[in-house]
Amino acid sequence: MNHAVRFKPATGTVVSPPPLGATEIHLWSAGLEASPKRLEQLAALLSPEEQARAERYRFERHRRRYQITWGLTRSLLGQYAATEPRALSFSFGSNGKPSLAEPASWLEFNISHSGERVVLAVTSTWPVGVDIEQLRPVEDARDIARRFFSDSEVRALEDLDAAHRLEGFFNCWTRKEALIKAVGEGVFVSLDRFDVSLAPGEPARLVSLDGQPADPERWHLVHLTPEPTMVGALATPARPGSVRAWELDIEHQSIVAPD
Repeated sequence: MNHAVRFKPATGTVVSPPPLGATEIHLWSAGLEASPKRLEQLAALLSPEEQARAERYRFERHRRRYQITWGLTRSLLGQYAATEPRALSFSFGSNGKPSLAEPASWLEFNISHSGERVVLAVTSTWPVGVDIEQLRPVEDARDIARRFFSDSEVRALEDLDAAHRLEGFFNCWTRKEALIKAVGEGVFVSLDRFDVSLAPGEPARLVSLDGQPADPERWHLVHLTPEPTMVGALATPARPGSVRAWELDIEHQSIVAPD
């Protein structure tokens, strides 16, 4: 399960999520660009509060990304929950992590977006966290690493050759973020209390927690490659039976649940 997850194109013009097995995690990836017609369809799924928030964005691209992200999220989660997308109700924890209220609270999900891409993770069994990042130059990457990474992670990053250091940096960042988002609060809030693998090509894993080797059956990490210039991570507090991943073409596939 530690291999990199790649997203397979969803087939057909109408997307209907398959049944969600008790130990399965489903991942959905989509671009954040859409025609005016498709954008209008997705924006129509938002709650009045979400629509008001979208209108407060100063820049059109930020408004568009928000509308597509939450329209897509409502559409897919509505299909999993057999609930009209507009009827879904969300709550947000003290750290901002979203969750579903009744009658769909049995679904666990998490969202991450970077640049023009979003990834949604869905499961029915455990808390789940997902984080993605576009590979891009970071001028102060070394200072950021020294501030937020553990000492052993900083050493592992500096041991990489220059050609792989940027990818290693984002591997570490997304894995730490995914763990924090999966748990919400607790042991992972303090970033220097745990170490993750980061070398490109090395399996994603939690290496140690509070200085002790991590239990491989818990705090499970999976490396994601939503697109060639992007890395990401999926985190759960237990090893899933399977992770299935699809790429959506929101412009040409119907992702709006029928009324």
